[in-house]
Amino acid sequence: MRSASLGRFAERLLRLPETSAAPFGVVRDLRVPMADGVVLVADLYRPRGAGPMPVVLMRTPYGKRQPAIRLFAVLLARRGFQVVVQNVRGVHGSGGEFRAFHHEKEDGLATLKWLRAQPWCDGRVAMVGASYLGFTGWAVAPYADPPLEAMGVGITASEFVSSFYPGGALALHNTLVWSSSLGTRDGAKSPFHRRRVRQAMRYLPVGEADEAAIGRPEPFLREVTAHAEPGDDFWKATDHSAAVPATTTPTTMVTGWWDLFLRRQLRDFTALHAAGRQVRITIGPWGHDAKSLRATLHDQVSWLDAHLNGNQARLRQAPVRLHLQKADRWLDFDEWPPPETRPTPLYLAQTLVWDNPTDVEPATFTYDPLDPTPTVGGPLLSPGRGGQRDNTRIERRDDVVVLTGAPLERNLDLIGTVSATIFARTSTGHGDLFVRLCDVDGNGVSRNVTDGILRITTPGVVRAEIEMHPTAYRFLRGHRLRVMLAGGAFPRFARNHGTGEPAAQAVASRRVHVEIFRDAGHPSTVHLPVWDA
Repeated sequence: MRSASLGRFAERLLRLPETSAAPFGVVRDLRVPMADGVVLVADLYRPRGAGPMPVVLMRTPYGKRQPAIRLFAVLLARRGFQVVVQNVRGVHGSGGEFRAFHHEKEDGLATLKWLRAQPWCDGRVAMVGASYLGFTGWAVAPYADPPLEAMGVGITASEFVSSFYPGGALALHNTLVWSSSLGTRDGAKSPFHRRRVRQAMRYLPVGEADEAAIGRPEPFLREVTAHAEPGDDFWKATDHSAAVPATTTPTTMVTGWWDLFLRRQLRDFTALHAAGRQVRITIGPWGHDAKSLRATLHDQVSWLDAHLNGNQARLRQAPVRLHLQKADRWLDFDEWPPPETRPTPLYLAQTLVWDNPTDVEPATFTYDPLDPTPTVGGPLLSPGRGGQRDNTRIERRDDVVVLTGAPLERNLDLIGTVSATIFARTSTGHGDLFVRLCDVDGNGVSRNVTDGILRITTPGVVRAEIEMHPTAYRFLRGHRLRVMLAGGAFPRFARNHGTGEPAAQAVASRRVHVEIFRDAGHPSTVHLPVWDA
């Protein structure tokens, strides 16, 4: 597709105001030297006849001519921006070896220095991008001197490590899907490839599942599985979260309630907002998908226009805009979480109750690693498989505990962070505890709203503090809340073998008997952010 047609298509897709397209040219394969002598390649989109002007930088491992990336570059160029799209180290013609997340700080800062030395750059540089491209922005923004002029980041975070091992459990599905796409860039979208990757999720040991998925070792999967144990500092240099509060770059963020990086991205927003920085965030009813990407591109166009061209007219005032699911409403707030929310305990008894219950016998189930408790939905990378799904089939299994509340007498709105305190004991001293909050409609269909997992590594009764996915969700009058507890959620998380053996090598397994305590001395509870405004 020619650049002019591609630009018009992008504007219609994003519902952007029509603009008289600025003529621009494209310079292919600029050579950008790194500090160690490696050369990275980049394309320059530049308005014809322009003098020195700001640069919008995008750094990608997926190829600078990948359709979505090229579409955004053309869209910006048509609107008068100067854009540089660079392939990161080791991919699509850039020199060196690609090691996911490891080189983006040093290479990003070297690129920034090179750009500012070019005669066509006036010294001002902004960075934009989604997912891995957004991470490359975070790898530069806290350390850039002088600071970046602006930054737009979507469905991403300043650190990815907590998303590799949420609650200490290996995020198998997302890790294998992404690593397999890296290893087979040209065939990653074929049905055969997707089917083979799904089948490989059952392969043991997990550390060699890449062989089953793509027929050869894939470095990212090997690194994630090899460094999954507590106390491993392998990823420390890729974690930029400690530098977030000092970042002065005006920043806009987009994420979705079903995105795997939501928790970490909200922490980035909160850190910037608490430090008094110029920051905004939009949270929609999306996952890590095309809808969130479209919202990210739309958001970043207005932010760049404001901070590079001085056009503030389209900037909203509220730092937080979020979608209240099942209410079909967008709400604006001054902070996250909204101050109008009230932390409210929901107790696990014979049913779910709002008042502290009297003593109830422990609930029990047995988890079998050879027949791991499956899961549906949630924040997954696979299109069409994540998000909110019918949980009825899983709730009928005998390796789960299901507790349901009474029908609601009025709508119940939750906006904010969700967590659980569960008192549990495992028979082996090793196991996972998965907690899911569901919405049961008038027909008895149970759909997931939020969940979390924690890896247990000690014997005896454990007070398990489980961080669950944040949400903004309306439970409608007449619906019921449901909590499901299980020993896993496979293949979203790698199975716990019950032996304490490192995840990468584990093959042998033991069945794990789990007790969930719910007496006065051990009040197992889900903590809900009830919004009463």
